[in-house]
Parts: sequence; C-alpha cells; structure tokens
Amino acid sequence: MLVARPLRPARPFKPMVHGAVLSVLLAWSVCALASAAVPVQLDSVAVRAYHIAPGPLGATLSNFAVDAGIALSFEPSITQGLTSPELSGTYSTQAAVTRLLDGSGLAMVLRSDGSYTLVQRTVTLSATTVTAPEKPGSSSLPPVYSGGQVATGGRLGLLGNTDVMDAPFSVSTYTAALIKDQQATTVGDVLERDSSVRATGQAGGIVDSFFIRGFPVGEGNLGELAFDGVYGVASNYRVFTDYAERIEVVKGPGALLYGMSPNSAVGGVINVVPKRSLDEDLTRVTASYAQDFQLGTHLDVSRRFGEDRRFGVRVNGRLQAGDTAIDEQSRDVGVGAIALDYQGDRLRTTLDLITQKEQFDAASRPFLIADGVPIPPAANGRTNVSQAWGWSKTLDESALLGGEYDLSDALTLFGHAGGGKSDVARLSDQTPTIINSAGDTSSTPGYYKFKVRRYTVDVGARLRFDTGPISHSSTLQVTRYRDELSRGIISSTPILSNIYQPIERPKVDIATPATPKVSATELSGVAVADTLSILDQRVQVTAGLRKQSIRSNNYNTAGAVTTAYDDGKTTPLFGLVVRPWERVSFYYNYLEGLSKGDIAPATASNAGQVFAPYVSRQHEVGVKLDYGTVMSTLALFQITKPSGELSGGAFSVQGEQRNRGLELNVSGEAGPGTRLLGGVTLLDAQLTETGVAANRGNKPIGVPNVQANLWAEWDVPQVEGLTLTSGALYTASQYVDQANTQALDPWTRFDVGARYSTRIAQRPTILRVTVQNVFDREYWSGVASYGAFSQGSPRTVLLSTSVDF
Repeated sequence: MLVARPLRPARPFKPMVHGAVLSVLLAWSVCALASAAVPVQLDSVAVRAYHIAPGPLGATLSNFAVDAGIALSFEPSITQGLTSPELSGTYSTQAAVTRLLDGSGLAMVLRSDGSYTLVQRTVTLSATTVTAPEKPGSSSLPPVYSGGQVATGGRLGLLGNTDVMDAPFSVSTYTAALIKDQQATTVGDVLERDSSVRATGQAGGIVDSFFIRGFPVGEGNLGELAFDGVYGVASNYRVFTDYAERIEVVKGPGALLYGMSPNSAVGGVINVVPKRSLDEDLTRVTASYAQDFQLGTHLDVSRRFGEDRRFGVRVNGRLQAGDTAIDEQSRDVGVGAIALDYQGDRLRTTLDLITQKEQFDAASRPFLIADGVPIPPAANGRTNVSQAWGWSKTLDESALLGGEYDLSDALTLFGHAGGGKSDVARLSDQTPTIINSAGDTSSTPGYYKFKVRRYTVDVGARLRFDTGPISHSSTLQVTRYRDELSRGIISSTPILSNIYQPIERPKVDIATPATPKVSATELSGVAVADTLSILDQRVQVTAGLRKQSIRSNNYNTAGAVTTAYDDGKTTPLFGLVVRPWERVSFYYNYLEGLSKGDIAPATASNAGQVFAPYVSRQHEVGVKLDYGTVMSTLALFQITKPSGELSGGAFSVQGEQRNRGLELNVSGEAGPGTRLLGGVTLLDAQLTETGVAANRGNKPIGVPNVQANLWAEWDVPQVEGLTLTSGALYTASQYVDQANTQALDPWTRFDVGARYSTRIAQRPTILRVTVQNVFDREYWSGVASYGAFSQGSPRTVLLSTSVDF
C-alpha cells in the first residue's frame, strides 16, 4: 500500500535531546556573560591567546589596553583612518602590541608615571632598515582589508599574488574571519556573499556547483575548483572550508591565468587558498550545532618549530553527524588536513595532505520538468522527495607539493606536483521529473558508482628586471593535467511521488555496478606573461599567451577507444591598469577562455567528426576605488561563448551565448563598528546564435537579469564584544528552457545572526548564532545549465562556540 510520507517524521526521543543540547548551549552562554562581567587584570607579560578581529586602530587599542591592564592614553586624531590587523594566536603583551601597530607608523612609549601613549615613529637615517617589496607570486598572503572580511589582493594564477588595485580584473578574496563568522562549512556557503556568483546545487544535495557571470562552473565535477592556484587537487563534488584560509574568485575566463579548466568553465575561477602555519601558536576548538540535529567538532592547531621557527605544521580536523533540517535526511562528515611548510632564506616549500568523507541518507536531488508543464510553486525546503532508503557516500583524498626557490633577488623558480582521487557511490532515485502542475514526479532509482583520478604538475620561473624606465615582472610556466574517469550505473523501474506530499516506496534491490574506464583527458600547456610598469606603477600593462593542448579518449565497456580528441589553441591575455590617483584605479582586460570542442554524436549524419576547441572571449572595463576603509569595484563586461548543436541531422558549431553585465561590489567599514559586504550584478544574456531560429534572441537557461547581495555587521556599543549580523540575497526570474516558456519565480532570502566575543577561564571565546532564511521562504533557488532546478534551503538555525587554548 502506498503511504503519503508525513511532513515531519515522528521521533519521540529527539525533543528531549534537542532540549538538552539547547540547554547546554544556553548555560554556556550564561557562563560566558557572567565570566565577562568580572574584569581580568594582567600584571605581567605572560604569553596568552588572543582573537581580535581587524578594526579601527584607536578603538582596538583602547579595548586591548583595558583588557591587558595597561594605562594608555593618546590623542584620537593620531589613529584617525588607521586599521588594526587581525590578532589571532598566542602572544606576549609586547608581541601583541607590535602586531596591532604593524604598518601604522605608530609606537607605544612609556611615560615617567608608568602609563603609555602613542607617538609617530621617528626614522633615524643611520639605522634605517629598507624592506624590499613583496615579490610577485610570493607565497605570503596579501593583507586583510579594513573590516576583516576581504583581503587587499589575491592570487591571479601564474601572475601570483596581486593587489586588487593593480589587478586588471575583478577579484574578490574572502578571508578566514569571514568564513568563521559566517559559520560556512563549504565553499558554496562562502560564495553566497558574492553577487556575481549563484550556487545551483541542491540544498541537502551532494554537489556544489555555481554560475559566475551567468556561466556554469563545477557542473562536470572533475575538480573544477583550483587549489593553491592549480587544478587537479580540490575535491570532486564539494570543497569544505576547514582547510581553507581564503576563497578567491577571479571573474572572467581564466585560460591563461590558470590553464584550461577541467570542465571548460569560462565565467570565472574559484581558488581555495589553503591554511598555513601561523607566526604564533594556535589551538582552537569549535563546537557546532545545526538544525535539525547536526553536531560537529572542529580542531585547528598551528605550530612552528626548529631553528628560527622555519618549519611549520597546521592540522585541521572535523567530525560532524546527525539529522539535517530536511525531512528523512542525515549527514555524516569527516575532514582531515595537514599542511607542512618550510620557510628558508631562499627556499620555501609546502605539502598539503587532505582527506574528506561525506555520507548522506536520503540526499536531496534537483528537479527536471516535462515539456509544456508550468513550473509549480516550490514546496517548503524541508520536504524531501528522495526515498529514505537512499544513500550516498563520497571519499576524496588529495595531495599537493609546492615550492619556490630564489636563484637571485630577481629570479625565482616555482613548481607544484600532486593530484587527487574521488570515489562516489550512490543508491537513490535519479533526478526526478515534475510531470504535471500538481507537482507529481517520476524518477528512476539506480545504483551509481563513480571514480576519478587526477594528476597535476607545473614548473615555472618569475623574473623581475628593468629596461630603462620600464619595470618588468615576467613569468614562464609549463603545466600538465590529467584525469581518468570510471563509472557505472544500474537502473531500476521508474517510481512516482509528489513534491508536496512525498510517497514512500519500497526499497529497490539493485546489484553493484562495475566501473569501467569511460574517458581519459590530458591538458598540457606553455604560458608566458609580462607585466610592464611605468611612472611608479601608475600605468601597468599585462600581456601573455598560453598554448594549450587537449587530448581525450572515450572508451566502451570493453576498454576500446570509441572516439579520440587531439587538438589545441593559443589564447591571449591583455590587461591595462591606470592609477591617476592613489585611491583610484581604472582597468581594461581582454581574456579568452577555452573549451574542448565537441565530437559529433552517433545520431548525427557526421558522427565522429571532431570540432576545434571553442574559444570564449571577454572584454571588460572597470574602475576601483579605495577609500581607506571601504573598497568598491564597478565593472562592465561582455563574454561570448560558442557551442555545438544538432540541427537538420548534422552536428555543427552554430550556437553562441552572449552575456553582458554590470557589476558593483562593495566591502569594508562604513563607519566605526559597522561593516558592509555586498553588490549587485545586472545581466543581459542572449542566445545570439542557435540552430533553432525561434530561440534566437532568447535568454539562456539559468541566467537571471538581476542578482543582489547585502550583508551587514554592527558592533553594539553598549555591549562590548557583541556583534549583530544580517543579510539578504535576491535573484530575479530564470528560465529552465531555451524556448523561454518555463521560468522560476524571483526570490529573496533574509538571514540574521549575532556573535559574542568574551573570555572563559582566560580563554578567548566566541559564541555565534545564525538563522538562515529567517522567514522560511519557499522558493526555487537556481537552475543548472541543463535545465535542472533546485529547491531553496529551509529556515535553519546554526550555533557554534570557538575557544582558543
């Protein structure tokens, strides 16, 4: 007998458990408040742990002095417009002061009465120490910007670390502080802060995928994200933030900067910057709770040792398990990462070892819709059409060895070698198709297995030299990437259900499928680029070329090659930056992206014909403003991407998508204790060429006209350590078909939260609470390029407590 599944299954023991958990967290919060009420006086220079977010220098020093028992007074004007860096780790009082004043030009001096004041540093010429500017491509990170949520620069592939104001591209770099305070567990969570990016993965699903500037990234799931600037290392389906120091987004085609992406993404590049050992020791434990009953623990340990503390180790691990906010669903996560490094006078090396495992019961799936059926209103995000007996297991293991060696002050050699492997197994009903306006669905259960092996290596050199008044920063790089894909699936008979009232179906009995190799791809290339600077770097021109070779074989179940691909292309880059004033930067770029050309399918009259690689082209012009505490980028861009289509029985390259857009991004401190992060992206996307004449001029699948984000934080003056947070996301309507007959409604989501920084037993402690989708809005969140669309997240409460030991 078929039984309609209740919207919330009965679990009699869970209310008691929930009550216990919430009681513990409430008691912990009360203890924190009580502890904070007792002022701590420090009479010595004993080493202690700190966790102080970046902020206005004057207020930060005043709070620090009170906490440390230091009598400090100074003229407020001396710190006007200055920002303190993040102070996180174990420091002596003197070391903490030195860190907080780093880059300010100020010093803390002792008065005769035992109190302290701030003065401008005096420079004695005979004792002046000149510090060389950071070398392009250096492994050190660009500084954090005012407010602590973004950085002043990011890694631009083979160009290395570049200041935002000097980059001829639109770049966003999200910091570790933002990741922690947002309680983001995946890269997908972090990128909710970026209006140029929209996640298309299903809430409670096994895959994170994105649209950047209206083009898909990550839908092919072959390690599509870069890790430490190279492809082939990041995990296949989802990247967790436990081992991420920063998340960078370089917008636009990145074929020259990073090489051709494994799945031909052209909208932008997402790069995961791994955590490295800190200058000061750190031991941080974070306990977390996520509705419905997800409990987790994260450990972050950093140490440096040896002569001059040249050797470093950073260890991160997380365990998380329990029921999610989605009906019938549970999720178990295990992450372990070790980062080793050596920092010598000339030699710098790193080694990253990562393993992560994720297991779902009743993982959510996106939906397709039958032709001609109007899209029904979305169900509540808790409702789960997936069968309770379904499961999914994903195991990823990765390693990357990197190094830099300075042959001289002007010439640096660098390289990477590594890779990763992913093993996926899933027993579930495949992507359900909505078959009528009542929300009935049809799906086919199947046992699916997937294996991919990835290998990457690159070597290169960076040279800095002058030719008269022109300064050069040149890079030569040789890269090679390879992946091998094996998979198999055994399907059962279709089953019916409903998006509003899911129906329980008997568990299917399906044999374990074999996993023969189905494809192997090799991407190799040689790239050269040069940045020329004149007029004290007020005018910078970047030009480069990458010759990319693409080889790919497809195999049948017997292991024989069915189709072979061997082609290549040379892609250029041109960038211009003009800085007429210190805080204003105008830029232009012309970029090309590269996608593997199609092979005509067996159903075409020209079956087996191999087409040349598709070249995508971007023109972008923009202006960047840095007001000292607030930074903004305004960009106007156009990207065109060709595609192949089957028309009239023959397959040919006759499709083209053109996306024009205007982006505005803002970040920083709008005022003392008030931080903003957000932006708006306006997109005018069209199918400019297509084999179906009626579709010419239509909007592409999954590209809305407007995407907007705004996130704000406010430090409550009346309660020291208390910060209130809020955010809103808006996405306009999107089509799920090229004929533009079926569209998702626009949607807006609101989040709220708070965090409280205090000390418990002398230990820096931060308590955080976030409520996502506070109004429990029911919405379809986004569309993948193949027309599948995702259910929005339900209202979800997140709690966490971090303690530094």
